[in-house]
Amino acid sequence: MVATALPLRDDLSVDFDRYGEHVEWLVAGGCDGVVPNGSLGEFQTLTAEERARVVETAVAAIGGDRVMPGVAAYGAAEARRWTEQAAEAGAAAVMLLPPTAYRADERAVVAHYAEVAKAGLPIVAYNNPHDTRVDLTPALLARLHGEGLIHAVKEFSGDVRRAYELAELAPGLDLLAGADDVLLELAVAGARGWIAGYPNALPEACVRLYRAASEGDLAAALPLYRSLHALLRWDSKTEFVQAIKLSMDIAGRYGGPCRPPRLPLDADREAAVRAATEKALAEGLR
Repeated sequence: MVATALPLRDDLSVDFDRYGEHVEWLVAGGCDGVVPNGSLGEFQTLTAEERARVVETAVAAIGGDRVMPGVAAYGAAEARRWTEQAAEAGAAAVMLLPPTAYRADERAVVAHYAEVAKAGLPIVAYNNPHDTRVDLTPALLARLHGEGLIHAVKEFSGDVRRAYELAELAPGLDLLAGADDVLLELAVAGARGWIAGYPNALPEACVRLYRAASEGDLAAALPLYRSLHALLRWDSKTEFVQAIKLSMDIAGRYGGPCRPPRLPLDADREAAVRAATEKALAEGLR
């Protein structure tokens, strides 16, 4: 599942036609579906109308069974409304952070997921303690799963050891790799999926990497992972949106600008992303 970048025109308006074409292109390149309105999709900078239309555009392009929108919000009431909007648009599931901009304790986290679950769509929890300051620990995830509130987790802590503890505490909870630069480690540990950023630029290579890793074919996966890792690690950096959009531009896909507060990469970071992308393309990775 690709956490989709959102194409913005030079005036920073959303190019919905281009977004729909991009979503179609990703699925044609072998990706299983898309996750619109995640951080890579710059959802925090969108108006309510834009955010709703992004979901509707993705569903119209590839069908709702392949679309899992992000529904993050400051509180549960707004997150539930976005989940209801996703359901009305035809999406099959949603991805939900804990409360944003509020350091919620366990009681508040459970209440948050319980309220959003009332909308009736399956929920994939998103653990990103770096940005939310709320850590969905394996024990807390096991509780959320045990209470029927979540079906899977996008794990972005970077701690691959958690995969084993999570499997012990909640064996029925699907683990999804949430950071591109730990995909192989989490696949080996039993991850059932990957919510990925770099397929926006190189879908075929990333699909090939995921298939090999998930099938345990390390002879195929490891060399490819090494070749891609200089790019994949940008997914875990503050400038990941700018980096991935720049790689898209270099690879012949439209990445385009970002909305503030994101600024263009500085010269050193741009040079690093450009060099790594051009190296991957020269090696035949697409």
